[in-house]
Formats: sequence, structure tokens, C-alpha cells
Amino acid sequence: MGVLFDECAERGVHTRVFLDRPFDIGTEEATSYSVPQLAALVRRAAGWFAAAGAGPGDRVALVKPNHWDYDVLACAAVRTGAVPAQLSDQLPAESLGVLLRRLEPALLVTTAAVWEGLRASLGPEGLPRTLLLDGSGPGALSLADVEGAQAPAPCRRHDDEPLVVNHTSGTTGVPKLVTHSTRTIIGKLARFETVRYPRIGVRRDDTLVNANSFAHGRTFCWTASALCLGPAEIAILTTRDADAADPVLRAHPPTVMEALPASYVRFRPLTERLDNPFRRVRLFISTYDAIHPPVVRSYLAASGLRSPLWMQGWGQTETGPLTFRFHTRSSVAADRRAPGSRGVGWPVPGKTRLRVVDPDTFRPLGRGRPGLVLARTAACAAGYVGEDERWAAKRHGAWWNTGDLGVLRRDGSVELLDREVDRTARLSCLRTEDLLEERLPQATECVLLSPSGRLPLPVVVTADGALDRAEWERAVADLPPLADPVALTWEEVPRTGTGKVRRTALLRQLTGSARTVGTGRWT
Repeated sequence: MGVLFDECAERGVHTRVFLDRPFDIGTEEATSYSVPQLAALVRRAAGWFAAAGAGPGDRVALVKPNHWDYDVLACAAVRTGAVPAQLSDQLPAESLGVLLRRLEPALLVTTAAVWEGLRASLGPEGLPRTLLLDGSGPGALSLADVEGAQAPAPCRRHDDEPLVVNHTSGTTGVPKLVTHSTRTIIGKLARFETVRYPRIGVRRDDTLVNANSFAHGRTFCWTASALCLGPAEIAILTTRDADAADPVLRAHPPTVMEALPASYVRFRPLTERLDNPFRRVRLFISTYDAIHPPVVRSYLAASGLRSPLWMQGWGQTETGPLTFRFHTRSSVAADRRAPGSRGVGWPVPGKTRLRVVDPDTFRPLGRGRPGLVLARTAACAAGYVGEDERWAAKRHGAWWNTGDLGVLRRDGSVELLDREVDRTARLSCLRTEDLLEERLPQATECVLLSPSGRLPLPVVVTADGALDRAEWERAVADLPPLADPVALTWEEVPRTGTGKVRRTALLRQLTGSARTVGTGRWT
């Protein structure tokens, strides 16, 4: 990864990259780059990091606003032989403090605004040596202090040595720090995506639009595969505001669109415009979180092509993708007739195996019986930084404990029911959320919480934070008893950097307690 951009430039990759705003690097004002220009930026940043004292084996913590320069800077750190740790600035201050203490980085790379917040919450003595990407501050290096330093020669590492550290979403508390090697995240994950598969493979005339959380391992992997495939254009969206994203989408109408489920939800009003920007999309891709049928249906209907596809992936930071499922206009029409009965697809052929076991005995269960989902994949990460015991508790020989409850169907597909920590006694949160979103057109999102000792608590997110009581009663008439619903706006719901609901924080916000029905043993 340290020479990815150089090698693509040498191969004559013609891809042009467009940004919705400049990178968070004070020296950069451009919103359009060629691959050779990006390669030069990686080399410059590698010189900065080396001059700031980062070298082979060191950890370099990257904490900044969401942008694709997370991966540009990570590649620069890799070039020096260091291990980049990409941390979202959307993490709560106390979580960031815990993660920095676990990492013990030789260098913290951040922006002035983030640095001031960290200083206020952690104190100056709690911060490592720091390089500011913009501006200056007492006790921190600025780019002026390191600009012009010569980039070191690329430092090679063994395929099984640490390459990058990414954190999990953190929906239930402090995220885990996951260490991937070149073998796992590049050899097993990124390389798999560089094949030009029929219908879903990236073509040289494609325009790829990515609206993601760029601090996470998914985009690090995507950066490697997308550049190697050399599409005509890549457009990067850092915003979830539909009106702000619209001009970029219209200037670079995507043929392949990848976005967070939360971004798809927020951009959904654009699908209803007469001249919507998704007319050319042949492939939509979603990962990270559940995506509910009404959202998928809107985008597939917005495409002007005869048979667009939606590819839904399920996996974890620790494992990469475990299953895929493809949605078509006809399949989501079927979901409307039977809401709340969807699976997340089939194990990746030749790559992953899944089994469902009893949560107490870990004995395998037969098809159709709900239990704890275990996965087996060669792409499994190397461990958690600073939490060896936690990692060991989730390994069962060659199998990885996902912490998810699900069912293996007779056809080999997988249906997820809940995270174990979020489960309820009489119904599936995911199934119920699907059903409620089908029955409540005014709902932007539905979330079902599982407070210990109480009825399941439904939260309905609407544009104005209001919910028609009569419509609610009709929607839940045939469901097991639920607590009275809470209606909130999008901004009132605590979220992770990927837009996922921080369920533990929301439960505490609404009830005063974070205790759930589940044990949380495998979070």
C-alpha cells in the first residue's frame, strides 16, 4: 500500500478523482487529482511522517474529519514502515482517549480543531507527539516544520506483519482496535475485488461514487481494489446532506455507487426528483449495517437501466465480507409482500464458511434453528490491540464468533436476527425494524431497543420528530407487546462515524440505563 499510487501511475491508470471538498491538509486546496498527483502527495506525506519521527514498526494514529485522505495518509505511513491506525473524530472523547492509550502511537496526525478538542478532554500530558495537518499549536509540529523532507524509500514488511489498524463501529461502547496484515486485508480481501466479474466488476468507463466513513477498513480495502481496476472517474462524498451531495452526483453521475446505509437513507429524497442523479447506476453497494427494503426499492426504481443490481454485504471489521446478497426490483417487490423475512445472503464461495451454534454449549444447530453465528475465513484479522483476552474469547479454534444471532436456511443462506447484546425475548429486532419501515412511510428509520426487564422500546426517526399515533397503532396491531414509541429526529439519535445508531447510548439516553436483555459477552 505504500507504493500503491506510484505503481498505478507507472501503469498509466487514467482515473481522475473528484472530491466534494478539499482534503483536510492545509497545503491542499484542489478538488480534483490525477493518480500521479496523488502518488506525489503520498510521497510528500511520507517525508513529513519520517521527519516527525515515525519509522518502521511505529504506530501512527490518524484522527481527523471524515475524508478519503485518511487512506492517502495511511499509505504514506505504510511507506515509512509504520502502522497507521485510523480513528474517527466522531468517536466520543472518552473512547478516543481509551484507544490512544491502547495504541501508544509514536505520532498523532490530526487537524487543529480535533487537536484542541483532544487537549481539552485528555489534557496536554495525555497526547503523544503530534503533527498538525493545518495550522499550529503549542507543543505540536506543523506542516511548516516538516515540509520538504525527503520521502524515505519504501519499507517492505512481511505479509503477516501488521499493516493497518482500524476500529469497529462502537455501537455498544468503546470500539475494538483491529489489526490487519497485508495477507488478510490486501491478499484475501482487496485482491478478491480486483476481478472484473460479469455485471458487478468495475469497468474502465465506470464512474465510482463512494460516500463512506473513510476511517474504516472497508475503504482502505476499497482504495486498493478501485485504483487497480482503473475506472474513468472516482467521486468522493464526505457529506450525508442530500442537498450538498446533489451537485457532485450530477457533475459525476455514478454508474457504481457505494455508500453507508445511513448515507443512502439521507440521500433518498434525491431519488424522487424528476432528474435524479442515479439514472446511470447499474450497481449499488452497501455494507456496515442493515439496509431496509424501502430504501433499496427507491434507488433501484431511480435507475434508468433495465436491470440494476443492489449488492448487500454483511461482515465485520475483523473478517471482511462474510456473505453477499443481490437485490433486484422483483426481489424487493417480494420483500414488500413478506416484510421482515429477508436474509443477508450466502457465504462468499470458496472464501467463507458459516455455522450456527447453541450460545450456551456451542454445539452446532440444524438448519432453520436460531443460534449464535460463527464464521471461518482466511481473511480474519490478527487480533485486538491491547485486548488479547477479548480476542481469544471470540476465537473457537478456526472459527470466529460474530456475536450475531441468526438462522441458516435450508438453501444455505443466512438470516440475521439480532446482535446477541441487542436481542429481545419474543421477536427479532431486525425483522421488526424491517416491518415497521414498510408500514410507516413517514419513518426515516426505525430502531428497536431491548431494555432489561422491560418491553422492547421502539424508536421512530422522522423528519420532524413527530409520529401519528393512529398510524402507529395500525402498524403494530399484530405484533407482540411493545413499549410506547419514542419519536426523534435524525440529529437527536447518537450515531457512530458510519451512521449506525449507538444503541447503548440511545438506550441510556431514553431510559437512564444501558442494561439490555442480551449478555453482551461477545461484543
